[in-house]
Amino acid sequence: MPQPKQRRAPAGATKRKAAAAPVDYRALAQFRYELRRFLAFSEEGARKAGMTPRQHQALLGIKGFVDPGPPTVGDIARFLLIRHHSAVELMNRMAKLGLVSRLADPDDARRVQLKLTAKGEQKLQAVSKKNIEELRRVASPALRRLLKSSPSSGED
Repeated sequence: MPQPKQRRAPAGATKRKAAAAPVDYRALAQFRYELRRFLAFSEEGARKAGMTPRQHQALLGIKGFVDPGPPTVGDIARFLLIRHHSAVELMNRMAKLGLVSRLADPDDARRVQLKLTAKGEQKLQAVSKKNIEELRRVASPALRRLLKSSPSSGED
């Protein structure tokens, strides 16, 4: 089997690698721990609101979608990092629970657009408000600055 051509490193590249700052493993480990704690908090909040964590994430993905027009099932599949058929089944369950509604795309009838129902909006707002409060409570100084620069949950 032929070997791929080896690229020559630019002059001084090995020196730059050697001079790179060391990884702060303690800070990285602490961040990962805090991230997992927050995710566990958020997942429990979703369950208390009568949803699965994935349903909560889907509501957030639909509400936070930024491309023009409502998101499609494919958009939500990409947001959740799941296969399209899994997103279809998730949307089926969420529609039965009254959390989302489906609309035919006026430009392409093969595509289904998603919208939160009033019930979906209410559940998302309740969980999101608690998540923002928790983030503000446990935030590091850098994250606090970020949260302070973002609008509070009641301003949307």
